[in-house]
Amino acid sequence: MGNREDLLAGAKRCLFEKGYGRTTARDIASAAGVSLAAIGYHFGSKEALLNAAMMEATGEWGAAVDAAVQRDADDAATPEERFTATWDRVGETFVEFRGLWAAQYEAIAQIDRTPELKEALGGVQRMAGLAVSAMFQGVREVPDTEEELLLGTFYQALLAGYAVQWLLDSERAPSGPDFLRGLELAAERVLGRHPSG
Repeated sequence: MGNREDLLAGAKRCLFEKGYGRTTARDIASAAGVSLAAIGYHFGSKEALLNAAMMEATGEWGAAVDAAVQRDADDAATPEERFTATWDRVGETFVEFRGLWAAQYEAIAQIDRTPELKEALGGVQRMAGLAVSAMFQGVREVPDTEEELLLGTFYQALLAGYAVQWLLDSERAPSGPDFLRGLELAAERVLGRHPSG
């Protein structure tokens, strides 16, 4: 690996261990085994490096979820079975990526003071929504339509809430079947639809 890759790896390690706000440039340089000057040379600032590391780590989380979902994919599964299995796989990835989720929420709390991060995260929302929509349908990709984006946005909202609940108390966080039952109850109470119809 070169200095740039070492810096990204070091920044990801720091994000996971120290969080977004408490990570210093010296921490990253030490974790990467490079000089402080390398941060400026390759990324311009510590914040730009942390933002790049967060985006890369988020991509790695997405790949881990996708791999877990694909590993357990069953072509004969019903949509309900696929829905519950996907939520269960998502929950399993929180163990390995706990530091990422904690760092993301810490960074989001500071989003108005970090316009670069706001721009970076905002810029990938559409792509992320479509990817989440595809993940829950058990396919590699979905068409870039407003309907798929709405579905993905709905799943993203659930996912964000799930991550918070899991970070606060992983033992009480919902399971895949809990998500399905909650969706059934919402459909029943909001739309007047019962699970069977």
